[in-house]
Amino acid sequence: MIDDLKVKVGPQYYRYAVNAIDEVVNVLDAHKAKTVLVVHGTISWKKAKKFLTFLDSEKYRFVFHQYTGECSYYGTDLIVDKVKIENCDFIIGVGGGKLTDLVGYAANVANVPFGVIPTLTSNCAPWTPLSVMYKENGDSEGKTEHFLQQASFFITDPRLVIDSPVEYFVAGIADTLAKWYESDLITSQDFLQSEAFVSLARYTAKISKDVLMEKGNKAIEDMKKQVLSDEFIQCSEIVFAVAGLVGGLGDKYARNAAAHAIHDGIAKYIHESHKFLHGEKVAYGIFYQLALENKWNVIDELIPYYEELNLPQSLHHMGIYPEDETVIDDVVRFVDSKAKVHLLPIEINFNYLKEKLLELEEYISNK
Repeated sequence: MIDDLKVKVGPQYYRYAVNAIDEVVNVLDAHKAKTVLVVHGTISWKKAKKFLTFLDSEKYRFVFHQYTGECSYYGTDLIVDKVKIENCDFIIGVGGGKLTDLVGYAANVANVPFGVIPTLTSNCAPWTPLSVMYKENGDSEGKTEHFLQQASFFITDPRLVIDSPVEYFVAGIADTLAKWYESDLITSQDFLQSEAFVSLARYTAKISKDVLMEKGNKAIEDMKKQVLSDEFIQCSEIVFAVAGLVGGLGDKYARNAAAHAIHDGIAKYIHESHKFLHGEKVAYGIFYQLALENKWNVIDELIPYYEELNLPQSLHHMGIYPEDETVIDDVVRFVDSKAKVHLLPIEINFNYLKEKLLELEEYISNK
């Protein structure tokens, strides 16, 4: 029996359906909201406006704030100051993963309820009670802010989500596949088999991976054609909602491990990596995780799928392998500093982590 599990299941209210955004007023009424701060981006905001029928209501005063494009401490301070100055009692975030991360963290700092309206499906950020922090120049802060207050609502419309860049959806599928490959070895340990919530997390990660591997390609093609098929709706829902349940139910035992740690490491120390999406870097991270586990046969099984989706397989494949070997040392040292990587039931140390990174580079280059 473990005694350190912290279960944070997800938003209080979730809906993903045509015209679902019309229900935002019901949540605002339930919270007796009067002055609502709407945080938004640029391109996605223009596309989203026609779906935001609640903005026509005269029951609330709306204040608008365009975020900087990063989930940063600077951006957090801007939102918190806006809440204080305008006396806002509710925050709504309309946008992608970094924006919903920012709104979640800022709302917790400001201690006001919040809701999110995702405009694309690139990761589970809208669902999860944590925010991945970046500097304003795009460098990773190497720190994740966890919070207890989760979204009062997560509501969006598939017509809005499907009208977003396909490459973000592809990256989101890769990010979601990592839920299984990062948690498989950890959650299969004997001492966790009697933990009901960890078992639920493992099952959720497995079914998410299986559905995406089976239907992901069809969903991507339907998105390109702007067809709201069952496959697109199911797969997109898995990416930005169901996948969030994995860490919510399994906490540190199922939240992330080496795949996300190496993502954060290269985002921090290899600036050229910024041209790749979060999920693309995590896709490489999956191969790194599997290399640590010596599951080269699984890498072989995944390579055709990666090639079909044009996902990165190594740092050389991405064209960002640093000439300076000390940069690799910095990345590996960063990975070694992450506690959840050490939950893997294998001997983890700096030398092993570096050895497997170099071995993966050679393995992929010989394919």
